[in-house]
Amino acid sequence: MPLYEYRCLDCKRKFDIFIAYSDYGQKTVICKHCQSANVTRRINRIRIAKSEESRLENFSDPSSLEGLEDDPVALGKMMRKMSGELGEEMPAEFDEVVNRLESGQSPDDIERDMPELGDDLGGSATDGFDDDF
Repeated sequence: MPLYEYRCLDCKRKFDIFIAYSDYGQKTVICKHCQSANVTRRINRIRIAKSEESRLENFSDPSSLEGLEDDPVALGKMMRKMSGELGEEMPAEFDEVVNRLESGQSPDDIERDMPELGDDLGGSATDGFDDDF
């Protein structure tokens, strides 16, 4: 039974649903989040089921992380790729940070422009890391 992905046009959330080939087009699809029938099917790339471990193995090579601290564009691309591998929808703030990195803005500038990001974690983004020893 295939897995189809939909987006609700009312609450704007994505959801998946298993539908038998014989039921596709016959069965009314209802949003799992708000129960609306105002949904549209999303056409995505073909997905291959992998364990989280095998998906994250692609990032285990330390050489793939070399130079990222000096190249915001490469850092943004890596962050986007990692979020895609995790397969979870990220908050809008994540997308904004990645877009800024991919446009060449430095992490320090982003942190200065978006101080509220550190507040979401219960303090500033540098808590405990700038202390002199």
